[in-house]
Amino acid sequence: MADMRLRTMEKAGGPFLNHRRKVLLIIIGGIVILAGLCLWGLLMDPSRYAPNYGARLLAPSFAHPFGTDNLGRDMFYRTICGLSTSIQIGLLSALVSSIIALILGSLSAVFGGKLDTVIGFLVDLCMGVPHLILLILISIAVGGGAAGVIIGVAVTHWPSLTRVIRAEVMQVRSAQYVQVARKLGMSNWHIAAKHIVPHVFPQYLVGLILLFPHAILHEAAITFLGYGLPLDTPAVGIILAEAMRHLAGGMWWLAFFPGIALLCMTQLFDVVGDYLKILIDPHSARQ
Repeated sequence: MADMRLRTMEKAGGPFLNHRRKVLLIIIGGIVILAGLCLWGLLMDPSRYAPNYGARLLAPSFAHPFGTDNLGRDMFYRTICGLSTSIQIGLLSALVSSIIALILGSLSAVFGGKLDTVIGFLVDLCMGVPHLILLILISIAVGGGAAGVIIGVAVTHWPSLTRVIRAEVMQVRSAQYVQVARKLGMSNWHIAAKHIVPHVFPQYLVGLILLFPHAILHEAAITFLGYGLPLDTPAVGIILAEAMRHLAGGMWWLAFFPGIALLCMTQLFDVVGDYLKILIDPHSARQ
């Protein structure tokens, strides 16, 4: 009888365990691909995408999978290096933005009152201005370049995550086990370390990962418009901006392959974030 019950429990839990295993494999696979892409671009020899005037504007081929541009630069290696740059800027700016959201959301929920009102006003103000316009203004104000892009993206992407963290912290504060811990004389630091942080951190981690694609796309957008990274940087936004001059001449590959690569990378971030949310909160998979 005991063996039969054990087999029944294994069969009932089998689909759930298999689903969790698949989700975990997808997350690990996505992170490995993105990390490998970033390292590939960082360690790449610049001669791979150096100008070669004897191979100008070549169509995609086995030797040049993404073709070459008007200076004879290999578009495949230049795109890989540009994606690596976008990942680095996206990771750094999303990390800074998520830390801002964590601090402001926690302060708003813990102290409330006037501080909550002020932070709520800042959230509404930032979300009321179109991201792209605010990014351009901040990038110009700090002098452009990589620093301008990182600061601009970091300062404009925290409001939505701030609201999520504020709601999570307020939910934990009102929980019965937190109230019991306070009545037992536990300090605020103890309650924060044992109850609030473990509950909020998974939501923070999901929000951080989901910030990456937005940060990458906005970095590419302002660079494409000429307010981001300098022109000598192998970035996807610069590649697409340069390609616009040659599309009328039939050089479609100059914009097609870098654009598809950027889209695939951002979608991969979205998939990793969504599956991580499912892994942390299985109930979200039913919604």
